Amino acid sequence: MGKALSVSTPVIMGVLNVTPDSFSDGGEINDTRAALRRIEQMVSEGACIIDVGGESTRPGSDPVPEDEEISRVMPVLEEAIPAFPQTIFSIDTTKFEVAQRALECGVQMVNDVSGLKREPGLARLCADHEAILVLMHSKGSPKTMQNQPEYSDVIGEISRFLQIQAEIARKSGVKQIVVDPGMGFGKTLQHNLEIIARLDKFRQIGYPVLIGASRKSMIGRILADEHGDRPVNKRLAGTLSLHYHALMQGADILRVHDVREARDSLEVFKAISSVL
Repeated sequence: MGKALSVSTPVIMGVLNVTPDSFSDGGEINDTRAALRRIEQMVSEGACIIDVGGESTRPGSDPVPEDEEISRVMPVLEEAIPAFPQTIFSIDTTKFEVAQRALECGVQMVNDVSGLKREPGLARLCADHEAILVLMHSKGSPKTMQNQPEYSDVIGEISRFLQIQAEIARKSGVKQIVVDPGMGFGKTLQHNLEIIARLDKFRQIGYPVLIGASRKSMIGRILADEHGDRPVNKRLAGTLSLHYHALMQGADILRVHDVREARDSLEVFKAISSVL
């Protein structure tokens, strides 16, 4: 039986990359013990969901073989899920076998950055396990997605894609669907800014909206100076500003690296919203 995801108020999803090459924290979590310590920290700081990924999807990254991805994520999930029974665990993957192994282990959410384009069978798999399915929009593959992406109507095109894919998932039997416009996945800085500014349009699709902009290159570009783009480890304030605006536009889930700071920002948002 899958866990129900409540977004009556926005929630925090903490990022756990068990990869050597993720753009922000690649190589930091290099064994199961380190992963468990990081999960414990994120849960104590306010993460309701932990998103575990074994393949980097940063721009320019190469795909990881299925068996290698499994070997990265499964030892962590096998220990973490029983250790944190109140936490929703998500598997960040586009591969059927990886998702299946994770769901059989007790994962309750599949975060598919391809939005069912790579593996349509993930919808039926999630339905069979009563799992939550996150459908994200992306343009191209991680290897090529930032090679001059173009849209005639970025909000309209992303909305239509998410509507179509969500309907496919619903007809496959998925009960809980989350949509993600895919910040930085085949989008220019201008595209990303439009997504945040008009995020309320994605709420009209009818499903909870997830935003993942934590530490991303758009923030580094906005905050660039004479030395170049702001480094990844100095993008926290920019991340919080961007995510706060997303909350004001109706975001339901924030996917973040810095859980404590995101939670503090969320608490301020909730306090202000309570008197409006």
